[in-house]
Amino acid sequence: MASPCVNVKNDVSPAEWEARVNLAAAYRLTALFGWDDLVFTHISARVPGPEHHFLINPYGMMFEEITASSLVKIDLDGRKVSESPYDINPAGFTIHSAVHAARDDAHCVMHTHSINGVAVSAQEAGLLPLSQQSLGVLASLGYHDYEGLALNEAEKPRLVRDLGDKMYLMLRNHGLLTVGSTPADAFVAMYFFEAACMIQVRAQSGGAKLTPIAQPILDGFRQQIVAVTRGVMPGALVWPGLLRRLDRAYPGYAD
Repeated sequence: MASPCVNVKNDVSPAEWEARVNLAAAYRLTALFGWDDLVFTHISARVPGPEHHFLINPYGMMFEEITASSLVKIDLDGRKVSESPYDINPAGFTIHSAVHAARDDAHCVMHTHSINGVAVSAQEAGLLPLSQQSLGVLASLGYHDYEGLALNEAEKPRLVRDLGDKMYLMLRNHGLLTVGSTPADAFVAMYFFEAACMIQVRAQSGGAKLTPIAQPILDGFRQQIVAVTRGVMPGALVWPGLLRRLDRAYPGYAD
């Protein structure tokens, strides 16, 4: 059972508290959608301000237990920079720190080991253009080959190279990664990434010949997304509704 945690709302800035609440919500939504892997994946978010400080999950706490106050604040080297009774996974921030250091726009980095995501990451062709959900992902997708558990600092430049300026990264034989300017954007990007993988696995399991979407449609899909969302990031559109759903299922994340 998770240890009790003192509420830190009055000890941090309003901007940091907002980041904590949204990140805790992203963790609990990940559990609600069934993408968690016990305690072994991570979502990290930058703390607003001039320092390069980040929030990450306390090691050993289940995702549906995480609260805004229990999140651990660390620096780019994974060292705690504020008092916390919790430790972090020493390997957990390797991937995240590489992306945060290289991408100023990646304020939130989300990594999952979802069953469908890992299944597609093990396929030689990777994600296929089989669904509408896949098209937005394919328009901004990179691939990174598996190098074992994320413990090797020397892997970081290769991971950064493979992500480039993209929003989605498929870690082969490992899982999925998304980046966003907010936890909402990273989470909604993961929703479409995971949905595309689930659809692909189910379509393949049917045994029938698959019909890929034509390349010209893929090429024009980014412009179509802008038109449909009227220039608003999908995260901003759906996040309030997701929080209402979370309040019904796993209340208490904002403690």
